Amino acid sequence: MAQPYSDALVADGPLLFVSGQKPEGPEGEVAVDIEGQTRQIFRNLESVLARHGTDLGHLVKLTYYLRHISDLNEFRAALVECLPEGHRPAASLVEVSGLVDPTYLVEVDGVALLPSGG
Repeated sequence: MAQPYSDALVADGPLLFVSGQKPEGPEGEVAVDIEGQTRQIFRNLESVLARHGTDLGHLVKLTYYLRHISDLNEFRAALVECLPEGHRPAASLVEVSGLVDPTYLVEVDGVALLPSGG
């Protein structure tokens, strides 16, 4: 069944809006800890961005959805590993009571610049 959303949407202008990325690997595997899930999300995000001709260094805004705010320190540690050195997009953090799958600890969506205006 097709999902009722796009994994990315190019708006009228040079921006790419990327839907929430889940912590699933290519075979549907999900890490049990926040660090592993965060790393997988950013691999998935990087893949979506690449398909649209951009990369993690062009992210301008991210929204982080954490199941448990108590995971924040571990999440931030993994996040620093995932983003290009020195690149810090604008961000929002939301604690949520549930995500699509009960094994998910985090989800991330974002906005990236498209080189040369898309």
